[in-house]
Amino acid sequence: MCSSDLDRAQLDLSSWSVAFNGAEPVQAATLERFAAAFGPSGFRSTAFYPCYGLAEATLMVSAACRQLPPVVASFEKSGLEQHIAKEVSDSALSRTLVGCGRILPDQEVAIVDPQSREICADGEVGEVWIKSPSVAQGYWNRLQESGQTFKAHLAGSGRGPFLRTGDLGFFQRDQVFITGRLKDLLIIRGQNHYPQDIELTVQAGDSHLHAGSGAAFSVEVEGEERLVIVQEYGGTPNRNYDETIRLICERVGEQHELTPYAVALIRTGTIPKTSSG
Repeated sequence: MCSSDLDRAQLDLSSWSVAFNGAEPVQAATLERFAAAFGPSGFRSTAFYPCYGLAEATLMVSAACRQLPPVVASFEKSGLEQHIAKEVSDSALSRTLVGCGRILPDQEVAIVDPQSREICADGEVGEVWIKSPSVAQGYWNRLQESGQTFKAHLAGSGRGPFLRTGDLGFFQRDQVFITGRLKDLLIIRGQNHYPQDIELTVQAGDSHLHAGSGAAFSVEVEGEERLVIVQEYGGTPNRNYDETIRLICERVGEQHELTPYAVALIRTGTIPKTSSG
């Protein structure tokens, strides 16, 4: 980890031609910060290589074009909440997404309504289904789950079998855009909300609220889904926690029109994570 301008000045990244970026949502702001920090060291933003894949498809499904800048576009936030991808100019009411490239050879990808199992219309957000020789046969000793996940067929035509990825996305500009996870989606007062967006809002503008160390989810309270936020806090022990929580609620209200039911600040390093983070 380079902690200073002096450290970066000693690096020569001019030969770095491909910088894969996948395994989690690709954030445009992260790409921008990285390019700004390591541009003086010779890093070129055309080396960024956003891609999409998953272990069940062993492994890569789509990838960007080498030596071309990543495709970055803004979409109407309220539209995405209704599973409609409408491209707009960048604004406070939009969500910026990074394209994960074009479908690779021998990969068939369909955007499917997870309920009706019908192909989504152009511009609709749906579940990403994959048909490919590289898709695994199933999960070890989990026959029922394997059948549900790896043996999906489209309604009407019966075409398949497809792998149901559980990821939500859409096609635009000849690219695959991933918006979130089907199981993670929060439905509050009839509106769809992506937890990753809320988590980024919580962490924005406060260095004590560490990125990638928070969770937004819903709980049922008196028959109604309510938003709960858990966030690691790395500030000084004598800080005014109530003020931090108030600011979090304020940001979430402004950006997502939601009032958190509860906000919990916890010690750094206490959120359980997988080995890959």
